Order: sequence, then C-alpha cells, then structure tokens
Amino acid sequence: MATLVLSAPAKINYLLDVIAKRPDGYHDLRMIMQRVNLCDQILLTVTDTPDIIVTCNSPGAPNGPKNIAWKAAKVLLDLSQSGKGATIEITKNIPTAAGLGGGSSDAATVLMGLNELLETGFSEQKLMEIGCTLGADVPFFIFKKTALAEGIGEKLTQLPEMPKCWILLINPGVHVSTAWAYRSLQLTSTSELNKLPEFFESIEQIVTVLSNDLESVTISAFPIIAEIKSRLINMGAVGSMMSGSGPTVFGIFKDFASAETARQQITSGTNWFSATVETI
Repeated sequence: MATLVLSAPAKINYLLDVIAKRPDGYHDLRMIMQRVNLCDQILLTVTDTPDIIVTCNSPGAPNGPKNIAWKAAKVLLDLSQSGKGATIEITKNIPTAAGLGGGSSDAATVLMGLNELLETGFSEQKLMEIGCTLGADVPFFIFKKTALAEGIGEKLTQLPEMPKCWILLINPGVHVSTAWAYRSLQLTSTSELNKLPEFFESIEQIVTVLSNDLESVTISAFPIIAEIKSRLINMGAVGSMMSGSGPTVFGIFKDFASAETARQQITSGTNWFSATVETI
C-alpha cells in the first residue's frame, strides 16, 4: 500500500470584501489570502479495496462521509477509475469552524496526495476545478501562493511576494455560523473597494489593506473579538483583524518574541486556542 504523510496549512485573510450576492446563494468576494504554518497532519494511504475510511482526532470534525476530506477522496478515486480506496487519518491542529480554512486545506491536500499516489496526472488547474466543487477555499490551497481571490474564491491571481510576518492567532471559542454572518452583512459597494498596492515592501504596507466586511456583523454579536483586537494592538501588533467569518483573530508582529509574549499575556487564565505562526 502506498502512503504519504502530508501537512495541510491554515490560512488567514488580509482582505475580505463581500461585493454581491449571486443567484446561486454564494457571494462574489475579493480576498487576499495568505497561508501560515499551522498545519493539520494527514496520513494518506491508497488501499486495494474501494472503501474510503476517514478518522479524525477532533470531535469538531466528523469521521466518514460528512468530512470534506472524504468527499475529496471520493471525487478523485471515482475520476481515477482505479477501483482503489483510501484511508485518511487526520490529526487536527487547526481549530474547526475558526475562519482558518482547515477543512478546505485538508480536502485540497487529499486531492493533491491522491493525484500523486494514483498517478492520475491531473494538472494543478484541473485539481483546482475539482476543488471548487467541494468548497470555495479549496482551490487556494492547491494554488499554494499568496493570492488575490475573486468570484466565490475560485479566481486566483498570484500576488507579489510579501514580507514574512509572525502571526499570532487567538480563538476565543465562540461559535460563529458562516451562513449567518453572510446573511447579516452590508455589502461593500464597488466604489468603496480599496486600491491594492502593486508591491508589498513592508509589513506596514500589508497592514494598510487589512479589511474584513464580516467583522462588523460578528463583532456586534461577539464583542470579545473587538476586545482581542484591541489587546493585540496594545501588545505591539502592527495590525489586527478577524480571519474569515471568525471567530479567530490575528495580530501581525515583526518578530517571534513579541508575538509570543502577547500570546502568553492575552490568553493567560483562559482556555482559548492560540498559536504563534509564520506566513508561508
């Protein structure tokens, strides 16, 4: 049996503009998406029997067919017409339903891993098209570059290389429904869209584009998110914002030591998830 051990990274959004609601129920978006080195670990094995078995160590992520990684395996195995199956063991380090794209990253990683193990030879573009049928963020993780994402997230443009940043992630553990957040927000008018720099030469320049239309909705229901943002800035973050529909908040720092000091102080006495990570 052929096996791969793979890392599935998280993402943050430096920018999330919600521009219009589409007839299909999705929204047209404009996002700047950045991977960070907080990763789920995936043990992927191709088997000679056609079953797909997914196990996950996190109670927040389902085993079996309800897991997006299972769906990714099913699609690729069917397309391969190999008669093979797969076992997928997921060790979650990315919190679930956190605005960090963990499930989408797992699915993308399974697609890429099975493409390699089964020698199906699908191009990156083909895998991204398959990924889009599973979830709007899946193509980004196959693209593997810092990107401007448009449409529902499937239209990806590589951005100029950005300075490396230390990112402090803090998740207070409140439950935010993504569907509720999108349903409740005011759309960004086209005239309000930020003009993006042609180059990002400094961390300060990255901070100039920080914007998330979903923040106002989520913060109104969960003021703790605004409190964490404020504390991150007070502890030396150059900028701070909620990622995706939340509830994870990130602060951008210039060095590991200051990010780690802020992490320890802000989360002291709480059971919040936190991690000091680096952009990739």
